[in-house]
Amino acid sequence: MNFPGGGAGGFPGAGGFPSAGGSPGSSASPPMPMPQGDPNVKMLQNLMESCYAKTVMSGAAGFALGGVFGMFMASMAYDTPYHSPTTPGSATTPAIPGIKPPVDISSLPLRKQLAHGFKDMGARSLSTAKNFGQVGALFSGIECGIEGLRAKNDLANGVAAGCLTGGILARNGGPQAAAIGCAGFAAFSAAIDAWMRMPKDED
Repeated sequence: MNFPGGGAGGFPGAGGFPSAGGSPGSSASPPMPMPQGDPNVKMLQNLMESCYAKTVMSGAAGFALGGVFGMFMASMAYDTPYHSPTTPGSATTPAIPGIKPPVDISSLPLRKQLAHGFKDMGARSLSTAKNFGQVGALFSGIECGIEGLRAKNDLANGVAAGCLTGGILARNGGPQAAAIGCAGFAAFSAAIDAWMRMPKDED
């Protein structure tokens, strides 16, 4: 419905409603076209979806998580003294010629006690971070390879990757240890993967 003297929008002296980002009476400007088929974007997407990138990212995430976990566990180990009266370095332990006996940490000044404690916590945290990073990178790389070979994304990929990861990590302990590691990692991976695939309740 047009009023007398109205413009294109039907209101007197107006050229329609003002568009977003424009002035009254001006026509709506077309949206800026998004780049389609950009080779750089495709290359970045393919790189992030590759097994190499997934392995590196999982290893880095495992390393960071292991560092935090190792720091926490190391801090919990300082609720008892370093040496008891029957451990080497105490007053009841005879000295061995040519070998410097260990010093009781409680006899050191506070600054040296703190330095020794932080050094030990850092070493434990680094060791745990390396272990977590190794597990994360190994599991992610194996799972990505299995998924690529099977061309499927289901629970079997995680179970197989967990079994292979556990077997590889426990290979130095013999066949029995490798079998136990395979079963343990496979069961843990299946439980986590099944929980992640459960339908979420939407409010």
